[in-house]
Formats: sequence, structure tokens, C-alpha cells
Amino acid sequence: MHRRLLALGLLLSLPASAEEGMWTYDAFPSEAVKKAYGFAPTQEWLDKVRLGSVRLAGGCSASFVSPDGLVMTNHHCARGCIEDLSSPKEDLLATGFYAKSPQEERRCPKIEANQLVEMTDVTAKMNAATKGLSGAAFNTALKKEMSTVEAACATSADVRCDVVTLFNGGKYQLYKYRRFQDVRLVFAPEFSMAAFGGDPDNFNFPRYGYDVSFLRVWQGDAPAKSPDYLPWAKEGARPGDLVFVSGHPGGTERKSTVAELEFQRDVALPYTLLYLAELRGTLREFAGGSAERYRITRSRLRAVENGLKALRGRHQALADPSLLARKRQDEADLRKRIEAQAQVKTDTAGVWEENAQALDAYRRMLPGYRMKEAGDGFLSELFGYAETLVRAADELPKPNAERLREYTEGQLPALRQQLLRAAPVATDLEVVQLTFSFNKLRETLGADDPFVQLVLGKEAPADLARALVMGTKLGDVKARQALLEGGKAAVEASKDPMIQLARKVDAEARATRKRYEDTVESVLKRNGERVARANLAVYGTAGYPDATFTLRLNQGVVKGWTEDGHTVDALTTFGGAYARHTGKDPFKLPDSWMKAQGKVPASTPFDMATTNDIIGGNSGSPMVNRDGQVVGLIFDGNLQSLGGRFAYVPETNRAVGVHGDGILAALEHVYGATRVVSELRASQQVAAPSAK
Repeated sequence: MHRRLLALGLLLSLPASAEEGMWTYDAFPSEAVKKAYGFAPTQEWLDKVRLGSVRLAGGCSASFVSPDGLVMTNHHCARGCIEDLSSPKEDLLATGFYAKSPQEERRCPKIEANQLVEMTDVTAKMNAATKGLSGAAFNTALKKEMSTVEAACATSADVRCDVVTLFNGGKYQLYKYRRFQDVRLVFAPEFSMAAFGGDPDNFNFPRYGYDVSFLRVWQGDAPAKSPDYLPWAKEGARPGDLVFVSGHPGGTERKSTVAELEFQRDVALPYTLLYLAELRGTLREFAGGSAERYRITRSRLRAVENGLKALRGRHQALADPSLLARKRQDEADLRKRIEAQAQVKTDTAGVWEENAQALDAYRRMLPGYRMKEAGDGFLSELFGYAETLVRAADELPKPNAERLREYTEGQLPALRQQLLRAAPVATDLEVVQLTFSFNKLRETLGADDPFVQLVLGKEAPADLARALVMGTKLGDVKARQALLEGGKAAVEASKDPMIQLARKVDAEARATRKRYEDTVESVLKRNGERVARANLAVYGTAGYPDATFTLRLNQGVVKGWTEDGHTVDALTTFGGAYARHTGKDPFKLPDSWMKAQGKVPASTPFDMATTNDIIGGNSGSPMVNRDGQVVGLIFDGNLQSLGGRFAYVPETNRAVGVHGDGILAALEHVYGATRVVSELRASQQVAAPSAK
């Protein structure tokens, strides 16, 4: 067994550490933090940091860092925007970007920013709507009530409202966001510097990645006002300092049942790992064909490599017998306590047996569901447009509460933004990806499968993919707009081959989705609620909920760790980055950095490791000190953190961020981004919120 995984298993039996927890803002354990660190955030402090935090559609976090709408996030969180703004003649991923004036800031076609302004408990409403129901009826009633509550809350396009599920359904909250859809690019370094070290350094430390970008939200053709921003710290973080991370962790499974974790280990993760490994090979081969192919594939390939490495780490964690042994013991303890309380026993009767049956059904259903409905058989941005337009034509005429969740009134502004903003589509890459997915569709379901026959007919995957991509007009935003506004009549009359394919497969895809929702999702959702209530009843406390890409706050310290007998320091330096330069990718510093060598003291901190409990989705999260001031920017974790989806291990689990001092130094001395530097330095004069 790998020594890192063995250490993970041995440490799982330790009690929860002071750093563990992805806490919602309405239940942050301030007194526990005070006991551990001698500092307790006040409500004023919590409100200020919450309002300074930002969520980016697409799975990332960010923060306001000036009163004029300046937003800090990772380069890889803005990469889609940078790619959309690039062309063969202006490769902004290669060269980087800096707007020297507001007029030069370029609008990102598809980025939406959300600021959480209000949280309301709606558990009673959800429970009332689903009382006495089970199976498909439970799921349908729950989704209808969610859509109704969200629609009543979202009073304008500038407001986004989401009913958030916490504790696997033990609690529901309505999160009200201030929505920004005019988001513009201000600064981005070169791709090679943001991803310095490439896949070999990914999820490792020491690191020297400058994974930083700055955006700005606009309203009414002017920079938006953001009075609740996070000021920049005058002094950067040092080893041992207390730091907080405020962001949107995407998903954890620490509260999942053993059966659900075994399903991930044995079924879901192996399927996805094989799919991504084969896709990576396809993309690598295509990207090596020419400089232009590399340009249009670079971002996609990086995302696939990142996902493959992250999921492999999760699978290795679940393959460690010690992890599941601990989970089994925890579950056995819970069930024993349940047996001792008659009412709780009645309320949870059949939970584990029902879950096992649902997961057994999903085991047989997963390949078809992934291929037909989840997108694995149709890997194409253009097909995604077609599917959205076909379903919008059917869904939008329905009453709001009866629509598929992604077509409800609360989701329409985001849907319209994705469809109606002009962005380039790399047709050659589309052909390659669609060919790959058609081949996987046939391989997975079989050449004689009726759905495969429906899609391919007598066509070869490559020939069909090319005909679809070259024949469709959906790359033109005007064509998409006409179909969206024309509704069902326009979609049914369309001769566009991609629209015709989407219409042809939609009935079976919807039926597959319904089978999954009725047979699997509904059972796991309802039983998740029942187990969550049982936990609360027998243990008397709920702790922190699993991550759900909703805003959370976590505390930790700047700290390295010991691995295989040697110490991994908490900080890297500019000098270390230059020492790591080999002149060959992925360890090649760009020309801007080579020209600036010596302008920044070699001892200046670059990246840092901390004990903060984070997961994917925290990318772009601000790291703040006890004064609520920015001291860094989360962009990664170490290899040991990949098991954090299932359990947090304080001895070795580390978050990785760009150090605040390093961010400023590079902006000023490498890139000459004086306008951004001036905004950040001006914020250093702002008084900190109170603490106790």
C-alpha cells in the first residue's frame, strides 16, 4: 500500500481537529475557534467576509477586493473567459492580459458572479410539501416546492435564489444572491505561469504556480460598487498564522453511507477514470498535430488531466481498507444507537435496505444514464446548445413548478447568458470530441443497442460527427437566439442537423433521466433526510454539513508537514521558482518572469500550504487573516487532500494558495499592472471589522 494512503487510514481514527469543517455562515463555531486560537469572529466580521465572498458560475470561488467591483480569483477559474476572448491572432492564454484602463476591460461571455446576501431556513416548507410521500412522489413534490420558493424570491434578473440542501436533506435553506452577469477581464498571467509545473506538480507541494486573475463586475456600463470588499493585508501570512478560507467547496461525501462510498469505489469512479484516461489520450494526440490544435485544446486537456488526477486520488483513498473500516464502525455505532430509541428506529426503518436496492439498480443503470443523459455520449458544446434549445421549447411553456429544474424561472437568466453570448467554438476540437463520445457510446451500450442505432444509423462515428459539426449553424449566437425566441414551432421546423439529433434522442434521454430520478435519486434523497434526522436525534448535534457548492468558512494555520521523514516547508519563494526553471515545459518560466529576475527579492513568499479544510470548488477562495484582510488565494491542495472528500486528516491534509505578498510583487514588478496594484494598496488603509 502507498505510504500516504496507509497514513490516511491510520489517522482516520483520530478525533476531529480544530481545522476540520466546512461551516455555513449561520452556524460558524466562533467559540470553538476562540478556544483553539484565542480569536472569535464577531457577527460583524462574519457578515463582512461573507459579503466580500463571490461565487462564479461554473464551479469556482472568488472575492471582492476593492470598492469598485474588482474581483480576485484563479487563472484556471477565468480560463474559459480568456479562451473565449482569444483567437489565432491573439492568444491571450499564451501572452496573458492586462487592461490599462476601464475601457480596455473585456467582457467575459459566460461568467456569472453571485454574492450571498441573505439566508432563510425553509426546512418546514420542504418537509410539509413532502410529508408522507416516498419514491417518485417525494422527489416530484420536493422539486416543485423548491421551484415555487425560488420563483417567489427572485424578483428580478439581478437576483438569484437557490433552495440549498444541507445535511443530505436534514435542513433546507433559501440562499438569495446578488447576481452579476456583466463580468470583465482585468488581468491574467500567461497560462504557462498560472499552471507552472503542469500535471507533474498538480496536487503537489512545493509549488510555484501564479494561478491568479482579476475580473470586474459592471452594472449599467460602469464598474459596480462593492462596499463590502476584503481589504489587502499590509503584512503577509507567516508560518503559524491563523488564516480563514471563505469559498464554495463543491462536494464532499463525509456523511454518505458505507454503501454509497462502496458504490463510488467499485462503480462510479472506475467508470469515470477510464473515460477520462481515454479522452486524455485522444486530446493529447490531437493537440500534438499543430500549434493551432494545441491552442484550442490546451485548456480542455488541462481540465481533463486535473480531473483524472483528482478522481484517482479519491479512488485510492476509498481503496484503503482503513477508511471504510472506520466508516463501517461509525455507521454501526449510529445504527446501534437508533435501535435504542423506538421513535428513531421507526423513522429509519428500511433505510439501509432501500439504499442498497437503489444503488444496485443504479449499478445496472449507470452506463446508460451517463451516455444518454449525463453527456458522455454527446461530448460537444454545439450539441449542448441543441439539447438546451430543444428542451427549452418543451419546458418553458409549462408552469414553473412543473419544469425540469434547470429551466425554472430562477435559472433562466443563467441559461440565457449561456445561449445568447457570443463565444468562439473550436470546430476541429468539436469533431474530435464528438467522434470520441460516439465511439464510447457504441462501445459502452453495444452496436446493436436501439439507442446506438438511433444515433449512428449506418454512419461511422467520425463521419457523423464531422457532418453534424460542419452542418450546424448553432455556433452563431443569432441562430440560437432565433430558435430560443421562436419556441417549439421554430425548433420543430429547424433543419439544423444538431437540432434534429437532439430532438431524435430527447425522448429516450428524458426517460433515462426519469428512471434514475424515480429509482435512485428519490430514494437516496429521502433516506438522506431520514439518516440526517436520526443523527441529530441520537447525537444531539449536527456538526457541519457536507459541501454542496454553497458558501462556507473554514479556519486553519500556515503550516507544512512531515512526509517520509522529511519536512515540507509551508512557504515557497521567488528564488525557488527561478531555481525550478529548466527552460523546458512545464518548468519553463515565461519571458516576462525571466526579464524581471532580480526585481523581486528571492526570499519573497510565492505559494503557501495551510491546514484549511477545502475541496474542489474552493479554487479562487480568498484567504484572510483575523482582521478579515486578504493574505492569499486558494488554488489547489496536496495529494493527501484528495481523500478529503471522505475524511479530513490534519497531519497531512494541506490547502495550497498563492501568497498575498507574491501576488502583489508579481503584479507590480513582473507585469507592471499598476492600476490593479493601486486598487489593492488603497484597500490596505481600510479599518478591519471588529473581533473578540
